[in-house]
Amino acid sequence: MNPGLRRLLNPRRVVVAGGAAAAEAVVVRSRELGFAGEIWPVHPRRRVLAGLPCFPSVADLPGVPDAAFLSVPARSTVDLVGELARVGAGGVVCHASGFAEAGDATLEAELAAAAGDLALLGPNCLGFVNYLDGVALWPEQHGGHRTGRGVAVLSQSGNVAHNLSMQRRGLPLACLVTIGNAAVTGVPELVDTLAADPRVTAIGLYLEAVDDPAGLAAAARRSLAGGVPVVAVKSGTSEAGARATLSHTSALATSDALCSALFAHAGIARVPGLPALVETLKFLHVHGPLDGPSLVSASCSGGEAALVADAAEERGLRLPGLPRPVRERLRAVLGDRVEVANPLDYHTYIWGDAAAQEECFTALLGAGADNHLLVLDFPREDRCRTGAFDSTVDAFVRAARTTGAPASVVATLPENLPEERARRLLEAGIAPMHGLGECLDAIAAAAWAGQARLARPGPLAVSTATGATVQVDEWESKQDLRRAGVPIPEALLTDPRGAVEAAEALGYPVVLKAVSAELAHKTEAGAVRLDLRDAEAVRLAAKELGEISPRLLVERMVTGVVAELIVGVRADPRFGLALTLGSGGTLVELLADAATVLLPATRADFTAAIHGLRARKLIDGHRGRPPGDLDALLDAVESVAAYALSEADRLVELDVNPLLVLRHGIRAVDAVIVRSTG
Repeated sequence: MNPGLRRLLNPRRVVVAGGAAAAEAVVVRSRELGFAGEIWPVHPRRRVLAGLPCFPSVADLPGVPDAAFLSVPARSTVDLVGELARVGAGGVVCHASGFAEAGDATLEAELAAAAGDLALLGPNCLGFVNYLDGVALWPEQHGGHRTGRGVAVLSQSGNVAHNLSMQRRGLPLACLVTIGNAAVTGVPELVDTLAADPRVTAIGLYLEAVDDPAGLAAAARRSLAGGVPVVAVKSGTSEAGARATLSHTSALATSDALCSALFAHAGIARVPGLPALVETLKFLHVHGPLDGPSLVSASCSGGEAALVADAAEERGLRLPGLPRPVRERLRAVLGDRVEVANPLDYHTYIWGDAAAQEECFTALLGAGADNHLLVLDFPREDRCRTGAFDSTVDAFVRAARTTGAPASVVATLPENLPEERARRLLEAGIAPMHGLGECLDAIAAAAWAGQARLARPGPLAVSTATGATVQVDEWESKQDLRRAGVPIPEALLTDPRGAVEAAEALGYPVVLKAVSAELAHKTEAGAVRLDLRDAEAVRLAAKELGEISPRLLVERMVTGVVAELIVGVRADPRFGLALTLGSGGTLVELLADAATVLLPATRADFTAAIHGLRARKLIDGHRGRPPGDLDALLDAVESVAAYALSEADRLVELDVNPLLVLRHGIRAVDAVIVRSTG
């Protein structure tokens, strides 16, 4: 970790430099939070700023600052950063814009050079607020308050961070950091530093781009291993398709798919938006990662029970049956008119009976699930009485205290759980959750994080392929894969005159293909003929295909196909080697049924990827059809991955499509490899 970054985030001596609006706001914000250190304004002409005497320059300061907030023009920012580096400051926040985001990459490079060993947030950022220690190098309003323990949020958008500070959902914010252009200090360093603080319970990321995938993966893994899970929202999910016309793999392994694969490799729980980010961080703050996805739910409405059941199934959460002792205890308190099940609709027969409610909840919390949920929407306080709802929550709190079971309260609509009640639930060790969908997103993410912390992936495989590229034809590509352990059909390479002889040597039916390094997609080019059953059919096909290429591939026709898949590997300059699995064949992009895994990966990773495909139903044996050979498929995928890793110095892309899954075994019936010549 960078010691300068620790000094920046928790300073005792702070410099503020710049115009009145931003610089004075930093002084005011820090005072509001109770900052007890020294603040030294620097201004060449002003004598006083926010009631504090100004120093003409950095050289005139009475000591060495730990942190500085600079809100001066871009050129002056570079000069001031250099001066602060020379006097041994810890770090700076560069508020000014006009650097790389405005097209001036040269000036940003000068800024990074001037910083030297300084930690530097920005440029083009709002700074940070440390709610643990009362520091606000932040020129705007914010909605947080001092806390002794909470979550940290890192954002590449200042406005998103500002909005998150205004949440009214009870999320305890420990630190809010904006990153801006990240010219010097990036997300990995911040994750490492914040995760080392025992007061930080979880880390949230709002990312628009991932500049250092390997660094982020390593930092997030360290954080999770240390007990601080990381959650991310990634914006910009549109397809990157700059190279999609070359191969099916590129079309499927989009930039967003690579980010999802990175998060999976790094143990970062990805959530769909800011509300889910807030709820997941809150849940993790209270409960941490879960051991599993089992959930027990209670509500006083069948409608709410049905909503929980539907939403849980959508997210892969389990609602297990209640153990017999729990069922018997619930029947004793609820009577015969209530069907005891999970999710439980306990009706309103015990509404207002505090003792009966506590007994009901105590029994339910003894079910041994990974989390126990009470669904409860509070009425409007400005128009309604809330006494019965308060007593219900109190009974649930007492039951949770008695059992020690992990417990949460959720309002189906976020506005129906007031902030003050959320705060009291947090103090009782119960997660206050706003919105049923976001709540179950959070529980699913916590369960995923619990499994992710058990994994020990290696560092990302770095692709070193450089220079021009050359495409290897199908015959040579498949021979490479065969040597790597991937089964291919029986085949012979010939010319149009020898096609019939080759077909008869292999046995009918056969497939005939034109072979050329220029043919990436043979079906679209009309370069393949299927199911040829006699010599005349082969002779005619050979004549036609001979006009495309003088080299022909004759293969024994593969029958008994259960499913067609694609297995591809793409070498990304930032993410490394990415293996994509999906539904294959000629409709591969239309089906868009794919999962991407970054290498190196384990058999368990590939199994999980296959389980997530819609094509998995075919492999399992859809509607009574015979199942496919999953073990052989996994063997082949592992062989492709091993081959890609062995060729990391020159592999640009590998496309096996289709990979046919049979009842017994698999066959790679088409393949293209692209290598670098550098």
